[in-house]
Amino acid sequence: MRPAQPAPPRPSRARTLHRAALAMLGLLGIATLPGCDLPDAISYPQQARGNRVDPERLEQLVVGIATRADALSVLGSPTARATFDDNTWIYISEMTKPVIAATNTVRDQSVVLLTFDSKGVLRKTDQKGLKDGYDVGMAAGATPSPGNETTFLQELLGNIGRFNAATGAGAGTTGNSSRSSGGNY
Repeated sequence: MRPAQPAPPRPSRARTLHRAALAMLGLLGIATLPGCDLPDAISYPQQARGNRVDPERLEQLVVGIATRADALSVLGSPTARATFDDNTWIYISEMTKPVIAATNTVRDQSVVLLTFDSKGVLRKTDQKGLKDGYDVGMAAGATPSPGNETTFLQELLGNIGRFNAATGAGAGTTGNSSRSSGGNY
């Protein structure tokens, strides 16, 4: 005959209530763990950011015919212009989702590039999405800056003895101008 095995421990009533309370708070969107995403129906709505280009409006701009003025009237001002090429206009937009205790999650991203020639006529349109992006890593090390490399103590004690009391206004005077120079009172 085998010895009886102990029954698995039952969670205490307090622990069961605690788990139920956390589940209810999560369903209400009051508290979630980072990385956990609530269903869209009970969480914050998505937010549009940037200058979203409507595809129907973009089709109104015909390559070789449309000008910068046409692009401004149809799409509005660009989000940015290319750093070294004023003839490339960039329209950037994102749909983000707020996440409690974390940064916004990017759900969708759109980048529309308009390239003009030197006369201001549209020569090319290009669209990029979230799948076309990639992470840019940080460079290792530090950027050197010109000047001396001083330590904390050098900064702290660096000005001791650097100022001259004799260069101030009225140096060498006693500071009492009401006395005459002859005799004691």
